Amino acid sequence: MDFLRKHWFDLGGILSGFVLLSIFCFSTSMDDYDRLMWLSLVSLFWHQLEEYRIVGTFPGMINRSMFHSDTPDRYPLNTNTSLIVNVLVGWLFYFLAALIGKNGVWLGIATMLVSLGNIFAHTFAFNIKGKTIYNAGMATSWLLFAPIVYFFIQLLVENHLATATDFWIGIPLGIILNVLGILKMITWLADKNSPYAFEQRQLLPKDRK
Repeated sequence: MDFLRKHWFDLGGILSGFVLLSIFCFSTSMDDYDRLMWLSLVSLFWHQLEEYRIVGTFPGMINRSMFHSDTPDRYPLNTNTSLIVNVLVGWLFYFLAALIGKNGVWLGIATMLVSLGNIFAHTFAFNIKGKTIYNAGMATSWLLFAPIVYFFIQLLVENHLATATDFWIGIPLGIILNVLGILKMITWLADKNSPYAFEQRQLLPKDRK
């Protein structure tokens, strides 16, 4: 279990390769909506890689800049919480949205609101709080999440894919995922004495020992 806490994002990177290969192999049997939703899952994997591995300082930024923590290596966000939020919430809903496809447009809408929430959070909230112009996760928010959200909306409008029910379910679910599945989960599972600490490379440079 400790391996997963420390390497779930690396596994996501590996899974993204399999998903891309599957899209390439089965592209002719997919329509634009299906391809976009599977690419949305890939965008989530790569976003998490930027946050936790490639740049990697997302945990330290959240804990220090957003929560002014004195123990930014484990409070309020810790490795256990990040595993739950990103895998059990993020991976699960994005995967189901891709798997169900047009039979669950409401789920696609919900996941797009999560992607949209990340765009705003990384662009404005995190930079304002941290007094920065870039934070780990911002690049993939704009290079991947933003165009996917745009094309998703375009597909819904041009092909009339969403019903009123899809919006009535998808929008509240998206808000719930953003608020309860991400923000509240961090505070609910917060523990100043948590043994699930992040590595020094995942902290802001000023907080590293």
